[in-house]
Amino acid sequence: MNTMPMPAPKATTGGAPLSRHAMAYVLAGGRGSRLLELTDRRAKPAVYFGGKSRIIDFALSNALNSGIRRFGVATQYKAHSLIRHLQRGWNFLRPERNEIFDILPASQRISEEAWYAGTADAVWQNLDIIKDSEPRYMIILAGDHIYKMDYEKMLQQHVEQGADVTIGCLEVPREEASGFGVMHVDEDDRVIAFVEKPKDPPAMPGKPDKALASMGIYVFEASFLWDQLERDANDPHSARDFGKDIIPYIVKHGKAVAHHFSKSCVKSRSEAEPYWRDVGTVDAYWEANIDLTDVVPELDLYDNDWPIWTYGEITPPAKFVHDIDGRRGSAVSSLVSGGCIVSGGFLKRSLLFTGVRVNSYSMVENTVILPQSSVGRGCRLKDVVVDARVRIPDGLVVGEDPELDALRFRRTERGVCLITQPMIDRLDV
Repeated sequence: MNTMPMPAPKATTGGAPLSRHAMAYVLAGGRGSRLLELTDRRAKPAVYFGGKSRIIDFALSNALNSGIRRFGVATQYKAHSLIRHLQRGWNFLRPERNEIFDILPASQRISEEAWYAGTADAVWQNLDIIKDSEPRYMIILAGDHIYKMDYEKMLQQHVEQGADVTIGCLEVPREEASGFGVMHVDEDDRVIAFVEKPKDPPAMPGKPDKALASMGIYVFEASFLWDQLERDANDPHSARDFGKDIIPYIVKHGKAVAHHFSKSCVKSRSEAEPYWRDVGTVDAYWEANIDLTDVVPELDLYDNDWPIWTYGEITPPAKFVHDIDGRRGSAVSSLVSGGCIVSGGFLKRSLLFTGVRVNSYSMVENTVILPQSSVGRGCRLKDVVVDARVRIPDGLVVGEDPELDALRFRRTERGVCLITQPMIDRLDV
């Protein structure tokens, strides 16, 4: 029978933050196909979010704010824009201060035929590079979720409980848990079973209507992880994946412990609910961005104690011009980024990324417009996501005729329209 090797004694750090001895390894190779045309030219972690950030900035910022200074980012699918963003926005970490930021594209380093076969393989193929950083702990992160979390608290739990792996978990309603990997835990939060996308998710102890879903966040002691990756790489039946292979094996043969997100989530208000979003569909992406326009949004981007680091473009201030009835540059309950010009148009509950222009007599409501796009004169847009660098022609109306919208653009079940430049170009045919 296969048995787990005895783990090495757990390390201590003499009272110093454990994050000083950790590396954050971000898995950022996924396409995110449910985002449809938004990921035609970029990986999901590179998709814009919140006015000036990219999705990956949240995992990276959490690690930086937690005290981690060693990073690895594994990329694969259409990685150019992601790599360019990381080079521009995360180049402030300095090797001379023992800070490391390695971008690790799938480069067939082990075999000329071998791209990253799975999430575990994306670590295994770069193991020699990771070992050069000499981390004591490894935090494996998904690069495609929106949340704020102090990983130091998760590290502390890992060491205090002597776990082989600690898994970041989120409480979700049982009826919604079928889309996740679900932890079946005992009363001490030890994981006794891991089920991938179950039809009948196991309930939490004492909470029959809740299930404990994996966030795709794992903490290991580094030397233990190396052993597990080597064992997995030698298994011809493995899919080389953390969720499918590594974690179930440790659950069966070792000690896997759940870490509740509520214990380490970062909130600016004590009464706020823990915030975590998988913006993996156009509807979810639109909703999470629009929610930021609320008077008191669930996700606080204005928290100076936990900033979201990103590439800081040099842009002029946003500008609102014209003050004539029917042609007044104005915005209500909206976020407008630097370099934007609202020239005689009106915004309501909308979010404009950097360098967007809205021209005269246009009405923009419940709309997310990605960088460097423009809205022509006399347009009406409602419940729309506009991709980057799109030129909306004069007089275009979207969000009032569902049948026409579905013929011209990508319209979701919820009624949100995604507009890209190729869709606009086809209107002229």
